[in-house]
Amino acid sequence: MKRPFEGIRVIDATHVLAGPFATYQLAVLGANVIKIEHPEEVDQARFMGADADLNKNWMGTNFLTQNSNKRSITLNLKSRQGREIFRELATEADVLVENYRAGSLKALNLGYDDIKVLNPKIIYCSMTGYGQHGPRAHHTVYDHQIQANSGIMSSTGTPESGPIKTGTVFMDYGTGTTAAFALSAALYQRAQTGEGQYIDVSMLDVAIILQAASITGHSVSGKVPGLNGNKHKFASSELYQTKEGQLMLGAANPGQHRRFMAALGLNHFAHQSYAHRDAQRAEETKAIAEKLMAKTAVEWEVYLQERHVPAAILRPMNEMLKDPQLKTRGVLHKHKTVEHVDGPVTVPVSAFTFAKGGPKVNAPPRPLGADTKAVLGELGYGESDIEAFRKQGAI
Repeated sequence: MKRPFEGIRVIDATHVLAGPFATYQLAVLGANVIKIEHPEEVDQARFMGADADLNKNWMGTNFLTQNSNKRSITLNLKSRQGREIFRELATEADVLVENYRAGSLKALNLGYDDIKVLNPKIIYCSMTGYGQHGPRAHHTVYDHQIQANSGIMSSTGTPESGPIKTGTVFMDYGTGTTAAFALSAALYQRAQTGEGQYIDVSMLDVAIILQAASITGHSVSGKVPGLNGNKHKFASSELYQTKEGQLMLGAANPGQHRRFMAALGLNHFAHQSYAHRDAQRAEETKAIAEKLMAKTAVEWEVYLQERHVPAAILRPMNEMLKDPQLKTRGVLHKHKTVEHVDGPVTVPVSAFTFAKGGPKVNAPPRPLGADTKAVLGELGYGESDIEAFRKQGAI
């Protein structure tokens, strides 16, 4: 079966993580994605990541992560010819995604209003920190600034540690996933109406959505989430030390709480109301902590899961990647070879599967500009034209 976006042409004028991840999600679902980079001021993700040698080769792991299934071309949008080629690409595209500062492409006459004149059915998506309008629209931010500014950091950590950012750039990937969802919705909308669309994606808006329950709670109660670390409202739903290793519990609802207390032989704490559980939290915490020291975290996870009690061992990423569960999911793809990279590279694909025609990696990330000649050839330019563009600094 064909994948959902086969035949869809995407112009990817994004850089770093959030934007490229959005277009990557379309690419693994079959879209023909053309990634555009400045010939000298390349996507900074190319020289960012865990391997210094790859960074020097402009194939950093941050770049490798979300650029499979794409073709790579170089284009200098500050040059007249570069802008003209960009317009030609946009004229034939279904989707255009960019994450420059608000108004940057508009200043080059490459904004949505300019492009829709050439291609009324285009779906044009802009991704920024704060959106295209408002008092903060001109601010430049990355993942950790949004975490700090949105309230996320102020509720992450402990009173002793103070506010802490998360250990991963979840705002970037949350924003990329949101943009991919918005693009998918707009493509479906266009199939029904025949009309194009402009999408404005803001990292701050994504941060609001990721704190949805807390924000609604604040609107009603005025309460602001604090620095609670690994503590939860209920003692049966937080992190504990065991005989060996740590265990994160999640026995939150009444049925889980009853099963958990029965499993630990603490029946006198079972059959309690939420209010009573809250009131006796200190006593429950002490009793649970003592009981959990009898087994290892691995043993407890097995024991409790067999009794339908949410529980999971605390483990580092390298141990998680060895979990046989991952082999059943298809969430990872191993490139046996990648140009300019020594050895295999494993990258995430998508966080879902289809029964058929689902996400799939077909091709590894490309070196800078590896497909410029081929893509310009598709626009009708010959070798002499392309050489002239290089001399002009347009590509």
